[in-house]
Amino acid sequence: MTKLILLGGGLANGLLALELMRSRPDIDFTLVEAESALGGNHTWSFHHDDLTDAGHALVRPLVSHRWTGQSVRFPNIRRDLPVPYYSIAAERFAAHLTSLLGHRLRLNSRAAQVGPKHVLLDGGERLEADAVIRADGIPRTEAVAIRFQTFVGQELRFARPHGLTNPIIMDATTPQEGGYRFTYVLPLSADTALVEDTAYEDGGWVDRPALERRIADYCRAQGWEPVETLREEHGVLPITLGGDIDRFWRETGGVPSIGLRGNFFHPVTGYSLPDAVRVADFVAKQRDFSAPALHEAIASYSKELWRERSFLRALNRMLFLAGHADRRWQVMERFYRLPGDLIARFYAAELIVSDKLRLLAGKPPVPILGAMKALLSDGRA
Repeated sequence: MTKLILLGGGLANGLLALELMRSRPDIDFTLVEAESALGGNHTWSFHHDDLTDAGHALVRPLVSHRWTGQSVRFPNIRRDLPVPYYSIAAERFAAHLTSLLGHRLRLNSRAAQVGPKHVLLDGGERLEADAVIRADGIPRTEAVAIRFQTFVGQELRFARPHGLTNPIIMDATTPQEGGYRFTYVLPLSADTALVEDTAYEDGGWVDRPALERRIADYCRAQGWEPVETLREEHGVLPITLGGDIDRFWRETGGVPSIGLRGNFFHPVTGYSLPDAVRVADFVAKQRDFSAPALHEAIASYSKELWRERSFLRALNRMLFLAGHADRRWQVMERFYRLPGDLIARFYAAELIVSDKLRLLAGKPPVPILGAMKALLSDGRA
């Protein structure tokens, strides 16, 4: 029987584990996680059209909240979109997977060394398999040019109902300080919500006290009175501008890699769940699970997506390189004036030719010369 080691117990390997248990009983695997629980302290969200019916079926047991619509707010427009939106809380993710995995799960097992077919743990134990699949964080590499989406989120209970029925996925009416900033709000019950301050920035440092103050200011502006902080999360996500994807995969040392480590995420939004679902299905359908064959197959899939998403990376370069940081919100405000079906295809990373022409039509909300230079750059200069 083929044996795999899934290194990293976050979203990508968690979904792969579910898919392997569902469709590949011939594969024996062990999920190895450095921490004491799976999933970390995260909330993963996605739009209805991001997934196929099969994808929805895979994640359905993990979904913590579902809403019938979503809204955005900018200085000059407010828009409600009748598109269902879903979120998965790490606590539910961990509970569901832990109950299913049983002996396949190893927690508190930190890797000191990783190879294509082995993992050496901190304590000296060596685990071996036909292949290791890494999904344990963002790789350090100069092969791709990135900027950052930084965020702090607080799950708050309010003194009175907040009045929201659907999420606010972008509220860019908040002060713009050194980058494109917005507040993201998920109403979890009548009097609780996850309120997240998010920024698209050139640097990847999270100033937690400053962002917590911005969350407090936002709540005050909405007339919400927090009485308890139930949970807090923070993080940094990569936003890709360009680079050399072949070099990226050469630097993996022959270790099959998925999730953020394999560059599987939406280049503009940083959303990783749709790609994690697609990759889980792709890997489970392989026939050769030797480390070289699996590395080659996953790398080829990643390179295919890289080519398909070149336009999205060009949009990132326009966002980060073409205009003043405090005016980046204008790019997104213009985008949200476009038809709803185009917006859905954008989030699903499935833009068609007419969508791309529509996105570039008219006067851009950034200096034209800067926009042209950004489009022609690979982001690394």
